[in-house]
Amino acid sequence: MKYYIIAGEASGDLHASKLMEALQREDAEASFRFFGGDLMAAVGGTRVRHYRELAYMGFVPVLLHLPTILANMRSCKRDIAGWGPDAVILVDYPGFNLGIAKYVRAELGLPVYYYISPKIWAWKEYRIKNIKRDVTEMFCILPFETDFYEGRHHYPVHYVGNPTADEVASFKAAYDGSFADYGRPVIALLAGSRRQEIKDNLPAMIEAVKAFPAYQPVLAGAPGIEPAYYEPFVAGTGVEVVRGMTYPLLAHASAALVTSGTATLETALFGVPQVVCYETPIPKVISFLRRHILKVRYISLVNLIAGCEVVPELVADTFSVGNIRAELGKILPGGSGRQAMLDGYAEVGRRLGKAGAPDNAARIMVGLLKGRGRG
Repeated sequence: MKYYIIAGEASGDLHASKLMEALQREDAEASFRFFGGDLMAAVGGTRVRHYRELAYMGFVPVLLHLPTILANMRSCKRDIAGWGPDAVILVDYPGFNLGIAKYVRAELGLPVYYYISPKIWAWKEYRIKNIKRDVTEMFCILPFETDFYEGRHHYPVHYVGNPTADEVASFKAAYDGSFADYGRPVIALLAGSRRQEIKDNLPAMIEAVKAFPAYQPVLAGAPGIEPAYYEPFVAGTGVEVVRGMTYPLLAHASAALVTSGTATLETALFGVPQVVCYETPIPKVISFLRRHILKVRYISLVNLIAGCEVVPELVADTFSVGNIRAELGKILPGGSGRQAMLDGYAEVGRRLGKAGAPDNAARIMVGLLKGRGRG
């Protein structure tokens, strides 16, 4: 069968590539056409656009690139119609993908499978109307999303497990332990995957770790960011930068400073105590919005999954070098908060439940397309 897949950023490229491999195992005749990245291209099929041509985040960047975004969307719609897939699979990236879903269902009548739900449980909950109308089947990777969709909105979904948990487990099973020897324990810096995140968060992270000279700070370079971008931030600081080695870095880290996102969950799954740091513009305004507009109490996946504060979140008006330094001191070896955080991680792992997210999703998708019911 023919699968058209759309992933709009680096994490989507990774998750989509694993799903494609699983679809190949379930469907020997699987063929792919996609908007995505290098990992998807390595699996096979035809890449129409690289996700770097799509990945504009935030109000101002989206506004500035609106003509390009709209042109990409028109091109995508034409390409789907011309290729005639058996199903369209959308991977996160809701601003673009929900527009595609509306077109595919209304104009083409094709099944739309959404793998990795948009985070409408955090904000823009009104999008549930579009999802109910345009998405044939939703495949969730966070356990609390089932209650949100089914309990709150009476929209049945599939919880298939968490692909990040699968990827970490797979890495651990195969890892040979190789990593640079710095002669002292490591503090990992995971400063985000976008330029603005790095610009906002990394300087404070670097300043905070200066208070712990017994540790070597090591920064995980993001795949979509060229090495030269990091130079002004790390020059003369003693911070080492590694690329393509985030998992080995976490496997060797004593603690970590992490921006919000999937990296917080990855860090927890490696059992590395962390401080979540997320600087924002106009912090007092953002703090107000967080209290009164956002639908969730936390921003990190670790705390959202646990349903309580396992890791400290320094966001908006609580983000400062002093606060980062103080929280980091609590979770380094011998710190007062380290063991409680590790105990909380164990609960997160328990709640994630079933393994094999891409395989579970692929099995259901292929079964649906072959008429075996709703999985």
